Amino acid sequence: MGLKRENFKMVGKLGVIALGMFAFGYALVPIYRAICEVTGINILALSEREVPGVRPSLPANTQVDASRTITVEFDVNVRGPWHFKPEVRSLRVHPGELTTVMYEFQNIQNRTMAAQAIPSYAPRQSASHFNKLECFCFTQYTLEAGEKKAWPVAFVIDPRLPKDVTTITLSYTFFEVGGKVPAAPVDVPVADGVAVKAPGSV
Repeated sequence: MGLKRENFKMVGKLGVIALGMFAFGYALVPIYRAICEVTGINILALSEREVPGVRPSLPANTQVDASRTITVEFDVNVRGPWHFKPEVRSLRVHPGELTTVMYEFQNIQNRTMAAQAIPSYAPRQSASHFNKLECFCFTQYTLEAGEKKAWPVAFVIDPRLPKDVTTITLSYTFFEVGGKVPAAPVDVPVADGVAVKAPGSV
C-alpha cells in the first residue's frame, strides 16, 4: 500500500515538472522579445516588427556614392564560330552599387568545345577599381554542339575610382581553350585621358 502511494506521488511530481517545462517553453518567445527590446541585443528583423499599414524602411547602403554616376560599356571580341553578346551595351551605375549583367553565349559548331574569356578595361587605371564578385571569366566552360548558356557578371566599382574617370569599358575576348590565345586589347592614351583600342588589336 505504501509503495503504491509513493508511485502516485512520483507520477504527480513528474506531471508537475512536465507541465512546468511546457509553460516555460511557451513563455520563451515573449521573454526573448522583452529581453531584445530592453538590451538591444539580437534585435528582431524589421519585417517581424511591422506596423500595420506602414512598410518598414530598410537601412541604406552607405557604401554607394550617389553623387557620382559612371557609364559602364560592355564590349565583346568574338574569336571563333560562336555567338557571344551582353544583354545590354551600357549601364549607368553609382560607385559602390552592386550591378549584374547577363551575357549570352552559344556554341554554333557541330562539335563540343571548351572556351574561356579574358577581360580587359579602358581606361587602364580603372581595372584596379572594377571589382567582379561573380564572373564567367573565372573558369573554363565546356559546351556541347549548339548549346546555349547565359552567364552573369556581378560587379562593384570602387568609390575610390579617380574623379576624372566617368566611363569604363569592360571588354571580353572569348577564345577556345586549346587554340591560340588572343592578346588582350591594347589601350592607347589620348589627349583627353580616355583610352582607345589600338588599330589591329582584338
